[in-house]
Amino acid sequence: MKSLIKVIKENITNFYLIIRLSLFDLRSSNRNHYLGMLWEVINPMIQIGIYWFVFGFGIRGGRDVHGVAFLPWMLSGIVAWFFISQSLTTGSKSIYSRLNIIAKMNFPMSVIPTFVLFSKFYQHLVLLVTIIIILAFNGYTPVIQFLQLPYIIFANFIFLFSISLVTSTLATIIRDVQMIIQAIVRVLLYLTPILWTPDNLPPNVITLLKVNPIYYITEGYRAALLGTEWYFIDHGLYTIYFWVLIFILFLVGSILHIKFKDRFVDYI
Repeated sequence: MKSLIKVIKENITNFYLIIRLSLFDLRSSNRNHYLGMLWEVINPMIQIGIYWFVFGFGIRGGRDVHGVAFLPWMLSGIVAWFFISQSLTTGSKSIYSRLNIIAKMNFPMSVIPTFVLFSKFYQHLVLLVTIIIILAFNGYTPVIQFLQLPYIIFANFIFLFSISLVTSTLATIIRDVQMIIQAIVRVLLYLTPILWTPDNLPPNVITLLKVNPIYYITEGYRAALLGTEWYFIDHGLYTIYFWVLIFILFLVGSILHIKFKDRFVDYI
């Protein structure tokens, strides 16, 4: 618990530094592009168009999903996925890719995964606003269930930070971990009901799929953006499981990070 508390204190104390570093990271990643931040919307929209054509028309034949047109249903879930996939890959290499800088500067290393996630979070917010506008044009304007959106965004960020603490430490020690993370991310898109529905699967298989916390997050986004239910209340046991898992990941990540942080520079 001491490691977990120390990581939390480091991030709270250095929150201003996190914001500055995240903004700098965001600007540096887009400085060579004429359209800048627009690419953070253009690229996902191109992928969304392809997924809509392949899965919405090619596979589903334009059929609705529980009374919701496929495009709004897909948009409300995939907006979370773009943030998750980018954060999992960049978060895992956040420390070792900056080891040369770490050796020259003096600040808590636990803030590195945080500011990297924040730089992706800004992009997520831009895409999220874009998706909300598209949903509004399709008849899905914000309703009372929309108020749960801040909760699910927070849950998403804490999940990504917790797992990044684990993967960034392991990837610094064993670089092959980064390749494993990339492979897992590619598979997770198709193991999570983002582009398809699990309606025809046996109940025990659906339960197995729900072990994946990304399932909880994407369905939470859908419930908020489409106004279908209060997801964290209507699925109370699943919510408890999610936060217990997050606590375990956070605890393990904090212990690993505190244990190895003084030796990170040895891996330059």
